[in-house]
Amino acid sequence: MRDLIDSTETSEHTNMLMYLSLAYVLVQKAKTAGIRLLATSGKDLTPAMMPKSLQSPSRLPEMDPAVWSRLPEELLEHVLSFLPLKTFLNLRSTSKHFKSLLFSPSFMSKHTASGSPFSSFLLLSHPQFFQQFPLYDSIVGSWRDLALSLSLLLPGTGSNVSPSCTLLSSSNGLICFSLPSSCSLLVCNFVAKSSRIVEFPSHPFAFESFVFVSMSFGYKIFVLCSKFSSNSVFVYDSKVHSWQKFDRFEPILGDNYRQEGVFFNGSLYFTTSEPFSIVCFDLESGRWGRLDNELPGDLTFVRLVSDGEKKLYLIGGVGRNGISRSMKLWELDGERNWIEVESLPEMMCKKFLSVCYHNYDRVYCFLHEGMICICCYTWPEILYYKVSRRTWHWLPKCPSLPEKWSCGFRWFSFVPELYALV
Repeated sequence: MRDLIDSTETSEHTNMLMYLSLAYVLVQKAKTAGIRLLATSGKDLTPAMMPKSLQSPSRLPEMDPAVWSRLPEELLEHVLSFLPLKTFLNLRSTSKHFKSLLFSPSFMSKHTASGSPFSSFLLLSHPQFFQQFPLYDSIVGSWRDLALSLSLLLPGTGSNVSPSCTLLSSSNGLICFSLPSSCSLLVCNFVAKSSRIVEFPSHPFAFESFVFVSMSFGYKIFVLCSKFSSNSVFVYDSKVHSWQKFDRFEPILGDNYRQEGVFFNGSLYFTTSEPFSIVCFDLESGRWGRLDNELPGDLTFVRLVSDGEKKLYLIGGVGRNGISRSMKLWELDGERNWIEVESLPEMMCKKFLSVCYHNYDRVYCFLHEGMICICCYTWPEILYYKVSRRTWHWLPKCPSLPEKWSCGFRWFSFVPELYALV
């Protein structure tokens, strides 16, 4: 009996070594193609982890089809999940099984857990770029030669898109356009080349504020509409593909409803007009509330940015009589107090305030991959704060922008995500 147990353990050990060997071969084959592949521990597989026959980097063993075909699919999928997505997409034509993996829940979860396979971009929308959206690669730190376009997003339908099509928002890999001619919205996933038309709740439909929030399994669209006497709120839920109407917002939000809200811990947060305060709207219950804490003093304008879950920031001008003399950044702490983080350096502050001509309605902000971006509709550069480094920078204007440019600069955070559902 003992001999049988020893024999079984030896056989299992041999099989495991064989499968590890095959996995190692796959890793090395990938590396020879210029692919960086990580093991489950988060470190590269090393020769010391492999049988001695595989420890020579000079010559890899031949891949015997009879042995290779016995590799368990779950092990193969696990190794493939560490490939850069762009590389894996190129492999789809070699195997029907590889192509089907893109729609496998287990493979999706493994691949998404291994980190984002794409760069992250700042996307520019401007009237002088007709249906073209230049991309700034925030990881590399340079402008990309290829701009995003509607024809690239939706091959075969780009010619049917109305010239009045307007980019409204971008969230977690999804991009949302307004199609006024058809009284609808167009939600796209650029990487997956998927899209959905979302009809407005009524025709015609004019809205004053729009917020697009992409979540793990779907998205929600929030609009404020003044067509109805009650100044209604409508929320679209992609899970049920329908709109829900909520009560009036005017008593609590005031006349500052044209400012876009930010998503934080399940609610949308807005700033009111003077005297400044912060109100929130729960996307599930449809209830309005107020953030009962004291704002910093001498504010001339306020904007909010959030990472969605953990951090809520406030950017504001500080001064008197509606004129900003400085700009500061605050963070909401665990006790719901605003803690000052940084002040904008004097020379950078003077430049930003001069380009917006102290017209703070032109100022808008958003968070992009650890960068707090402060923008102005009239200026082609972004002022941003790098949270991890606690430093301020200017992002240079797009090189393809004409020398005589007009106003209307709209910037968006665009982080491609294959599995963002439309």
